[in-house]
Amino acid sequence: MRCAGIEGTSSYGAGLARHLKAKGIDVLEVERPKRRQRGSRRNVKKSDTSDAELAARAVLADEASGVPKSAEGCVEMIRALRAARRSAMKARTQAANQLQGLRVTAPEQLRHRLRGLSTKELAAVAARFRLGDDPRDVPAATKFVLRSVVRRYEALSGEIVELDAQLDRLVAQVAPELVCSPGIGTDHAATLLIVAGDNPQRLRSEASFASLCGVAPISKLPPARSSGIASTEVATETPTVRCT
Repeated sequence: MRCAGIEGTSSYGAGLARHLKAKGIDVLEVERPKRRQRGSRRNVKKSDTSDAELAARAVLADEASGVPKSAEGCVEMIRALRAARRSAMKARTQAANQLQGLRVTAPEQLRHRLRGLSTKELAAVAARFRLGDDPRDVPAATKFVLRSVVRRYEALSGEIVELDAQLDRLVAQVAPELVCSPGIGTDHAATLLIVAGDNPQRLRSEASFASLCGVAPISKLPPARSSGIASTEVATETPTVRCT
């Protein structure tokens, strides 16, 4: 085997792609079969065997020319760290929303005490609650839950700080000139690096990078018509007068 086509080299096919490349076999990225093509094969059920056959035929027909990301350098480390940071940010936002929700539904005396506080101020106040291990009434249970959610919020905040420090270090190491550009911070630079991957030489031109990002320009030329009038108008940019 000299070449293999794999679908999803950055997800479920990542392990197989690494194994084949370690054996010296070229790997090409195969696009997911289009739904209309699957729909046209009404008598063929979707299976791993049929998908493998479609991938092999795409390679033989020279329709799979995309080189997958190598995923074996600092950019892959950045991608993993950024994925962890994204989930930590989402979880911290959920914890903050839960804190505000508990404040709104708290008993009147406790709600009056916490009224008007921002999320950070509410977290600071709730973290100082001193309670037993077995709350006996609604106010005590509400305070217990508030303190529990605050501990989660603070733990996630500490995790985000650690991840930011690692991302700042790696991004500055990989692309120092990029992060020094005006308006480009660690997050924007990390996004660009992850899109390009550890082997950016696979993107042969700016057009291929634009196509990868989904911002490739669309041709303004309308589809050709059966009559010759439309094509003449497009070529000369002058309306054609019909003969009478």
